[in-house]
Amino acid sequence: MTVMGVSGRMGQMLVRMIAQTEGAELSGAVERPGHAWVGQDLGQMMGGVASGVRVTDDVAAALDASEVVIDFTRPAVSVALAQQAARAGVAHVIGTTGFAPEELAAIAQAGQSGRIMRAGNMSLGVNLLVTLTRQVAAALGEDFDIEVVEAHHRHKVDAPSGTALMLGEAAAQGRGVALDQVADRGRDGITGARRVGDIGFHAIRGGDFIGEHDVIFAGPGERIALRHVASDRALFARGAIRAAFWLKDQPAGEYSMLDVLGLRKA
Repeated sequence: MTVMGVSGRMGQMLVRMIAQTEGAELSGAVERPGHAWVGQDLGQMMGGVASGVRVTDDVAAALDASEVVIDFTRPAVSVALAQQAARAGVAHVIGTTGFAPEELAAIAQAGQSGRIMRAGNMSLGVNLLVTLTRQVAAALGEDFDIEVVEAHHRHKVDAPSGTALMLGEAAAQGRGVALDQVADRGRDGITGARRVGDIGFHAIRGGDFIGEHDVIFAGPGERIALRHVASDRALFARGAIRAAFWLKDQPAGEYSMLDVLGLRKA
């Protein structure tokens, strides 16, 4: 396995979890050109003993030595890598969030010839929450307003989170509508009354929140709240590694964690 953006929080967590996972082997560690870690021993850069793995900025060479690349980087990097991995025949696990519509279209195009698993969240619990959100939204009428509230650490650069958008998409699917037609991303000032059928999004940024997500269904005289709280970033790394094992044996296509976990038809 190759890890992109290896110096980042998720990159280092992936390296540690790969070392602890039976059958997994780190074959490549990639950073951007000019980064201080390039050319250095990865273990020493992470504050430990020498590992024998050198950090590289040569993506092509890293892909040549790998079956799967795991990527929690930036949208532009992930889009370019999707195309490069597809050409190299390397499976691509994408945990990056914050894509624009045209970037998602480019990834989908790469998935026509490559193997891609893209998810806004790699956790089992969150993907169960996605399934439950779709089911509850389908069961309840528009008398129930839907609000998605998420909290992340102060360093997160995109909002709403990829997970919040997954949940909103699930709610929209449950209601048989397109999310971009009903999404209401935050409110400020004199907004007027809430539009019937809208799905609201609210983002909290601060401190060291790893990730908290609530889906609230607010109806006349009652509320239903579905919640997931992440307390350890390792759960995302474990999910990504599980996805990597699954993806390497699949045919070309773009998949999600629902496919990996067998929840697609739930």
